[in-house]
Amino acid sequence: MKLINNIHISSRHGKKPIAIDIRYLENRQPKPIIIFLHGFKGFKDWGPFNLVSEYFAAREFLFLKFNLSHNGTTLDAPLEFADLEAFGENNYIIELDDLELVIDYLFSAGFPVPPTEIDLQRLFLIGHSRGGGITIIKASEEKRIKGLATWASVDSLAPRLSDEELSLWKAQGARIIFNGRTQQNMPMNYQFYEQYYQNKERLDVERAVRNLEKPFIAFHGSADETLTVTMLKNLAGWNQKIKSQVIDGANHTFGGKHPYTSKTLPTDLNHVCAATDKFLKNF
Repeated sequence: MKLINNIHISSRHGKKPIAIDIRYLENRQPKPIIIFLHGFKGFKDWGPFNLVSEYFAAREFLFLKFNLSHNGTTLDAPLEFADLEAFGENNYIIELDDLELVIDYLFSAGFPVPPTEIDLQRLFLIGHSRGGGITIIKASEEKRIKGLATWASVDSLAPRLSDEELSLWKAQGARIIFNGRTQQNMPMNYQFYEQYYQNKERLDVERAVRNLEKPFIAFHGSADETLTVTMLKNLAGWNQKIKSQVIDGANHTFGGKHPYTSKTLPTDLNHVCAATDKFLKNF
């Protein structure tokens, strides 16, 4: 199995790096491609995500995962939120632009995989949590994407705050998000809301789902402690062509945690990977 890491390209925003790794079986057979997008307070090597990469590569996908340029990690500290200034300047438009740049890179002459190993006509996205919302938007507007899967996705990108909370955010200039795992106070600058409001129509997940005509499978855990399973029901209700599956008893990360020391996938995440693999192989 071939692993190519230590790749990075520059974002359009502040020239922050987008760190990328690629995994696939070298057999000179063209393979469908998966681009995986992490969620809020996530990164490409979080928990069992490397095992997820190995899972799909072993089943003859080319699996590409990457760090969003403003997720707070750095090239020198890819497992830590070492750049909270960048984290505070993140927004949905940056994330969509980062994903587009990765897709462009995949189609470029500089992509470090021989053309004999990839099938560019079969490009799929997988997004976890907030990354699910971003992949839905991008799949709705990007012709090169064949289909997608979402794992515990949001059903809206709108900030879930009261008018009072929004006013306080504006007055203070930043909201502080406490990360219980790292014990860090992580800032979200008010520009996040301004960028959302200025691009509200483009960032409308419901509109994107209703208009989407591509293969789409969505998973959610019944015991998701972060995003209620009602979000999955909303997605499925907006488009009858979506295949949806509730994983009984599964939490937001389908059993994953960080750090993750087991050499095998959590049971629930393994189920999600298997069902995703089976679905995408049909297209």
